[in-house]
Amino acid sequence: MLVLLRISIGWHFYSEGVEKRDAGNWSAAPFFANAKGPLAGEFRKMVWDADGALRLNKQANLHYWAVFRDQVGAHYGFDDAQKRQAQVNYAKAVEQYDWVIDENAAELEEYELGRDRIATLETQGREKTLRDGVTSLGGQRDTIRKEWTSKASSALKQIDEIWEGYEIAQNAVATSEQSEGRPMFKMAKPRTARVDTSVVDGIIPYFDIAVGLCLLFGLFTPVAALAAAGFLGSVFLSQYPPSTGPQSSNYQLIESMACLVLAGTGAGRFAGLDFFLHLIIRKFWHAPDPDA
Repeated sequence: MLVLLRISIGWHFYSEGVEKRDAGNWSAAPFFANAKGPLAGEFRKMVWDADGALRLNKQANLHYWAVFRDQVGAHYGFDDAQKRQAQVNYAKAVEQYDWVIDENAAELEEYELGRDRIATLETQGREKTLRDGVTSLGGQRDTIRKEWTSKASSALKQIDEIWEGYEIAQNAVATSEQSEGRPMFKMAKPRTARVDTSVVDGIIPYFDIAVGLCLLFGLFTPVAALAAAGFLGSVFLSQYPPSTGPQSSNYQLIESMACLVLAGTGAGRFAGLDFFLHLIIRKFWHAPDPDA
């Protein structure tokens, strides 16, 4: 039964990791942004540019676009004509950005005015405690936050599209000879926190794959199972208290407990590579019997 449990959880992690990797645009941002419970604030901080401060800062956008323009030119070895085209793409992105800001000016003004109110809801201890202590008031705080974020959602989505289009346009300047044998040059997102989704999104798919393979083959099972339990436990805490239905985080809690069972029983030694690993360890590091 332990072998079946280990293989089932291993396959779940492996398949999830492959799906996220192959999707190309998978992100943990929506999950973190909708976190609730006592740790909700910490999870929301992990969303890249969660409050849009960077994307709504024109000078910051111009700086990163200019840096990328020069980097992509150096990557492919642009000639003078291509550098001029890269500058045209840059100017077009700036023009599009200005248009988005103008079109959403009223909503963005309300959004900026609401920053202080949201900061009060999240950081002012007395009000936060009061609202968290009464279910209806806690829900009211979430409603206020959702209404506030909706003010800038359209503009931020359009700015994201400008970033994506700019990246594609600059790479398209390269000729087939220049791009042959070179991967598409990606525009790295500047971190807005020590660890945010710009980092996490690249780690989680391969974390899932690695944990899944270790559990499937029964290799380093205690370490892999503990890592899986910690990951699933964090998922549960991010959605505490859990709701009912298919989206309930109780499933993650149950699987997390199952991973602890795998770690505590050394399940990899049963029909797994840990069996051979333990044989090697016992052969070379087992202390000889002094009475022998």
